[in-house]
Amino acid sequence: MRMNAIETKNLSLSYGETLIINELDLKIPKGEITVFIGGNGCGKSTLLRSIARLLKPKSGSVLLEGEAIAKLSTRKVARKMAILPQSPVAPEALTVLQLVKQGRYPHQTWLKQWSKEDEKKVNDALKATRLEDLKERTVDSLSGGQRQRAWIAMTLAQDTDIILLDEPTTYLDMTHQIEILDLLFELNEKQKRTVVMVLHDLNLACRYAHNVVAIKDQKVYAQGKPEYVINCNLVKAVFDMNCEVTIDPIFGTPLCIPYGKGRCILDKAVVMNG
Repeated sequence: MRMNAIETKNLSLSYGETLIINELDLKIPKGEITVFIGGNGCGKSTLLRSIARLLKPKSGSVLLEGEAIAKLSTRKVARKMAILPQSPVAPEALTVLQLVKQGRYPHQTWLKQWSKEDEKKVNDALKATRLEDLKERTVDSLSGGQRQRAWIAMTLAQDTDIILLDEPTTYLDMTHQIEILDLLFELNEKQKRTVVMVLHDLNLACRYAHNVVAIKDQKVYAQGKPEYVINCNLVKAVFDMNCEVTIDPIFGTPLCIPYGKGRCILDKAVVMNG
């Protein structure tokens, strides 16, 4: 039987009197990449925050590897699960190296201070995110893309089996988006880490996810492998967008082509030959 990394049971989330998620039952498989998709304001980020215990549920519960997360110590949760929230802010004058080192704090106690293992994890995270040459720079002096990579490096240094990321490709150009998603894919493939992400790019979600969760009207509208659940009807229902769904010619995953206005090149040879 496949083990679940995270489960929610009758989970309801709200901000004040506004209900965002209503009695949600969800299972996130261990050792896979799961991506939350849905329209703006549907509750994707709110759900991720609740899973990370950053938001207290109105009712219901979140289970982390079978244990009620509300009953676990903060340190135990931080050793099992790391989260990169949306648009985090670092203290002024903090260097990249200092930021990434913060990812090791859950592994330290008054008996076990900074170790060679901590140093290795930090250096590995800097190397993986290509920040070795920028480690002495202050975080607030970096470009948006560099800053995002620094936060991802801190998350990697935490070295948890479960990684939660809210829009990890924010501020990144196309090249760096693919680099970051490739990095997360490799962590999953080689180390079997469970990755849970919120992504707005449906085509990238289909390319990298083993499991997509489409959220609409405070519930899970559909869940499963992208090739089984992503189709024109789902895109229309969840995003209110008309489109064609075809097959990605490189990866064989669903490829969403939205309708809309734009130039029309009738000579396909021009497109193919550049």
